[in-house]
Amino acid sequence: MSQTRPAASRLDAADKPQRYIFVLLNNFTLLCFSAAVESLRIANRMAGRDLYEWKIVGEGGETAVCSAGTAFKLDGDLEELNREDTVMVCGGIDVQDATSKRLLNWLRREARKGLRMGGLCTAAYSLARAGLLDGKKATIHWENQDSFAEEFEEVNLTKSVFVVDGQRITTAGGTSSIDLMLKLIADNHGEDLANAVADQLIYSSIRTDQDTQRLSVPTRIGVRHPKLSQVIQIMETHIEEPISPSVLAKDVGMSTRQLERLFRRYLSRSPKRYYMELRLQKARNLLMQTDMSVINVALACGFASPSHFSKCYRAHYDTTPYRERGSHAARLSI
Repeated sequence: MSQTRPAASRLDAADKPQRYIFVLLNNFTLLCFSAAVESLRIANRMAGRDLYEWKIVGEGGETAVCSAGTAFKLDGDLEELNREDTVMVCGGIDVQDATSKRLLNWLRREARKGLRMGGLCTAAYSLARAGLLDGKKATIHWENQDSFAEEFEEVNLTKSVFVVDGQRITTAGGTSSIDLMLKLIADNHGEDLANAVADQLIYSSIRTDQDTQRLSVPTRIGVRHPKLSQVIQIMETHIEEPISPSVLAKDVGMSTRQLERLFRRYLSRSPKRYYMELRLQKARNLLMQTDMSVINVALACGFASPSHFSKCYRAHYDTTPYRERGSHAARLSI
């Protein structure tokens, strides 16, 4: 790699490096953690000095296992920190189970010192459970958005790649850690250094907090018909109170028959069927990620009765909502 470095950063050589504390939860996502650490390491290399240092901690202080099964030796337990430290909690699969009472108490205690705290991937859940995101803007991985919105109404949830709101930071997971760290590096030491880090990472399209985490509807469904995309967007934002095909068709200036033909041509299913699949997908997320009752899940997904919900769910997933909830609870208890 090239050793060309940007102009001097804004940090005097005598100043101490900024310290990041990475808290690894059980089943954390490796990519969100490694992308953040690598960004800091490369920033040090490109600057020619230690602008940043980091420590890896977790409950017990021994090891933490990521969702890929690799174990990491920790530098220490959840300990007293300095006010100048930045905490980055790294979440992943089953973050609810990984968010212990001890972790929550530690987060609250350290937050009272005024520390900047971040949640990478699903760890926004941990910060929200600790009450640290109340009244704040935040984001979380799109797969966890439905359950998060239901549980934390006091948080202003967005679909952004990352969010920085005062002393609270959240990311959507995956490569969004790179986007976040590049912003923080730019804020601390200038755009030149951040761009140099991006070049080293072969990261040619830096996203901001204005970018959304999921692909656009046309890209996601592989179809670029504007009216079809518009209808699907309306469906995705009206899960709790579904809109009839006739109203959907009218909203985009089509007849109901034209809408039917459009869906069958491009998606091989009726609008009604596609809408049902969206609602059932959200229902499954809520069953797997929250403690909401089956009745409340049904209502949140636009089903008027539990019996109708159960019938539709079984037809699509070949199991009932009650068994789905039970099997997931059993997996968490193992």
